[in-house]
Formats: sequence, C-alpha cells, structure tokens
Amino acid sequence: MEIVKLENINKNYKQGKLEINALRDINLSINKGQFLAIAGPSGSGKTTLLNIIGGLDFPDSGIVTISGKNINKMTKSQMAELRLRNIGFIFQSYNLIPVLSAKENVEFVMLLQGVSSNERRKRATEILDDVGLNDKYDRRPNELSGGQQQRVAVARAIVSDPSIILADEPTANLDSKTGKNLLELMKQMNQKKGVTFIFSTHDKMVMDYAESIVIIKDGIIDDIIVK
Repeated sequence: MEIVKLENINKNYKQGKLEINALRDINLSINKGQFLAIAGPSGSGKTTLLNIIGGLDFPDSGIVTISGKNINKMTKSQMAELRLRNIGFIFQSYNLIPVLSAKENVEFVMLLQGVSSNERRKRATEILDDVGLNDKYDRRPNELSGGQQQRVAVARAIVSDPSIILADEPTANLDSKTGKNLLELMKQMNQKKGVTFIFSTHDKMVMDYAESIVIIKDGIIDDIIVK
C-alpha cells in the first residue's frame, strides 16, 4: 500500500544571482512499512527531498501525496495537523527542548495531540524503557550524551504512533556502536508497529539496514536499489 507518492517534483533555490536546481523531476513511490534510505553526497538534494515529504518545505512544481492526501492543496494549519498526527521527525541535531526532561520531551508531541496526562506518562515511560533510558527519565538534554539525546529523539518520534518517521542523518553525530544500537531499535519498531522509516543519509551502516536505497545525485534519482 502506497503511503508516499512524489510526482514530477522540482525545487530550485536562489543563491545570490545563481539558481540552484536542488531537485529535478523526482518521481518516487514509497509503500507503507518500508525501511528506506535516501542516499547521496552532501548537496545532492536528499535533505530537501526529506523536508518536502514531511511538508517542512514545498516544491516549486509537482505533486506530493501523503497517506492518500495531496498536501499541495492543504492550508498551513491542515499541514501542521497532518504532521502532528502522521509524521515523526528525527533530526541530526536532536532538536530536544533544553528546559524539559527526557520524559517531558517525549511527552511533548502527545501534549499537543491532547492525550491525557496519565496516558502521556504511561506511554513516555514505556518508550524510554524500550530505548534503554529507564534510569534517565528526569535528565535534561545537557545531562545526556549525544547517543542518549538521539534515543530521546527517537522515542519522541515513535511515541505518538505516526505512520511515517523521517530521519535526517540520524547516526551522523554518533559512534558506530551507538549508531548500530539505534538502527536496531528503529528496525524493531518498524517490524513491530509497521511504521514507515525514511532516512536521508550517506552512512553505509544505515544503507546496510535499509530494505531499499534511493540514490540521489545532483538533484535527480540516479538509481533505486531494492534488496
């Protein structure tokens, strides 16, 4: 079942007097439950593509369909609601809220969704246990290592039961052992909950875990590898 469809996506940026073709004629279908990597060197367009899938950026032309909905026709508030209910984000820089504890960071999206406080606490503690942070509930981000902060970010993305999780270079700031543990965890969540994971990466380890790899080069899809 198709969960993401991109049709003839083009995106240009202006850099002074230059116009950069970030994405050119991108056509891509992603099925529900896939564990997929968008791979390519820095500047190839992979993060732009991920941001367009997540509605954080918009194409200059082309159609983006998420869970059967054409997001080009959505208002800002409709798009925000779609992201809140359907899409989890894992950023390279973690994007945790510094003044909140690990548990409060995980609860934050559920708070926005209107989940009751008892249910929020229950789900947050369960997911933090799942990611191996059962003794770090009350630690703030600056009291956690990079790997622990990324685990909190993964827990926050997963806990609200999104249908899609978008991960931008999730292993970039981690040592190989922590990165491997994190990928194992995300793979388990993918298999257990059927969540679709889409990564942007140039990390070979992420590509090894992925079931499909979309190779992007100079803003175009150069190849698609299905294992």
